Amino acid sequence: MDGAGSSFFRERALASAAMTQSSHSPSMRDKLERLAMAREASEQGGGAARVAAQHAKGKLSARERLDVLLDEGSFVEIDRFVTSRSLADGEALIYGDGVVTGHGRIDGRLVYVFSQDFTVFGGSLSEAHAAKICKIMDLAVRNGAPVIGLNDSGGARIQEGVVSLGGYADIFLRNTLASGVVPQISAILGPCAGGAVYSPAITDFIYMVRGTSYMFVTGPNVVKTVTHEDVTMEQLGGADTHAGTSGVAHFACESELACLQHIRELFRYVPSNNVDDAPRGRGRDPRDRRDESLLSVVPDNPNKPYDMREVITRVVDDATLYEVQPDYAANILVGFAHLGGQSIGIVANQPAVLAGVLDINASMKAARFVRFCDCFNIPLVTFEDVPGFLPGVAQEHGGIIKHGAKLLYAYCEATVPKLTVITRKAYGGAYDVMSSKHIRGDFNVAWPTAEIAVMGPKGAVEILYRKEIAEAADPQAALDARVAEYTEKFANPYIAAARGYVDDVIDPRDTRPRLIEALESLRGKRDRNPAKKHGNLPL
Repeated sequence: MDGAGSSFFRERALASAAMTQSSHSPSMRDKLERLAMAREASEQGGGAARVAAQHAKGKLSARERLDVLLDEGSFVEIDRFVTSRSLADGEALIYGDGVVTGHGRIDGRLVYVFSQDFTVFGGSLSEAHAAKICKIMDLAVRNGAPVIGLNDSGGARIQEGVVSLGGYADIFLRNTLASGVVPQISAILGPCAGGAVYSPAITDFIYMVRGTSYMFVTGPNVVKTVTHEDVTMEQLGGADTHAGTSGVAHFACESELACLQHIRELFRYVPSNNVDDAPRGRGRDPRDRRDESLLSVVPDNPNKPYDMREVITRVVDDATLYEVQPDYAANILVGFAHLGGQSIGIVANQPAVLAGVLDINASMKAARFVRFCDCFNIPLVTFEDVPGFLPGVAQEHGGIIKHGAKLLYAYCEATVPKLTVITRKAYGGAYDVMSSKHIRGDFNVAWPTAEIAVMGPKGAVEILYRKEIAEAADPQAALDARVAEYTEKFANPYIAAARGYVDDVIDPRDTRPRLIEALESLRGKRDRNPAKKHGNLPL
């Protein structure tokens, strides 16, 4: 511990001892003075020098983070005076033991929080530290409020040995039991290594900050020793690595302030628990608004890409989409929005990336999001333009069958209202997977540009009429004629509509009012899965 820090704690301890050993019985004034001193001491963390070092790294202190995250003046601290249960002889007593816990409000809504303090023992997790976090999580589940963890820790407190490891396991258990009961949010605002990473991994959303936050099971030094790979902390477990490559993180933010504000915005869309409704939107966008530009957003050429965000933002309230995992598996979009004031979860193929095909990463990304929305009763709106699953050796060997089944399972299992708009392609098994009528889709409509078939017209014709085309005097003309015939007979929305596989073929301009009407009609939806302990998701 630095000199300034040691001096601070020595003076605090002497003052406390002097008051305790006073020859006369302390009065209420004396007791209040002692309380004020203790409170002040608890708010100093590891001392001014350590807080200054934290600021020098571009990081806020544990309490400053809570000031930014929560409504002004709403934080109520719990277990302020908890201390370490295994202090060595002569070691300074520090209130809080490296984590600040309590509850506060975001836009007036109750949330429970813990904020690890890197200035105290490097934010390391001890028995007492873990017990404080566990208490907060228990209170959150009991009272039906979200849990937000601000992680900034050097890991387990080595001097406590297996006790600190037991503390991690206590937290993991509560993460698991709270899953699907209350939203759990993790912000990684410093190092998060070893066993510590598994608590955020179980939570619903992970936020990271570029340049200052890291997650990895083993650090660069261990990696170099074991595998002889030279890698930096940023490359191994930085925000961009996990937001864009591994998919572990859902958001990579430019600063702590931006990160904490982004978390506040999330609560515009998610409920406090699995019983309450999500908050209503604040916008005044007319429910009957029709957007003329939707007539031209899908190109006439079926092979030409377009940005599905242009469709989504023209349909939802105030053109606002809170996109989740925007840097990972960009061939599928997921996120939150409001539609007619009601919070919805959006899943959409992205034709601008890999033609919107489903692959391993896209399937896992969307499946996780669908299950979150189903947990918390958020209706799902799917915008579909999918040519199928991505072919190739790498995908097959990587388990595309198993991972694609995760998305299928998630949609099949979901009992929330499920609405689907087919804007263009809906081919093969991917048509079934993307919230089709066959897997309990509630409201399925198609635009006139929709192509619903086993496969694309050209590919189908090349298989069905291969010999005829090869023997034709003009093979290209023969191919074109058969493609036109196939499209007319099969690759259009009216065949599916005739069988009731889509409820209607609609004018694209009517998409917003038709979805809002459907949402309102489904408000009282009652759907149940067969009684069971739990299903066996293809993990």
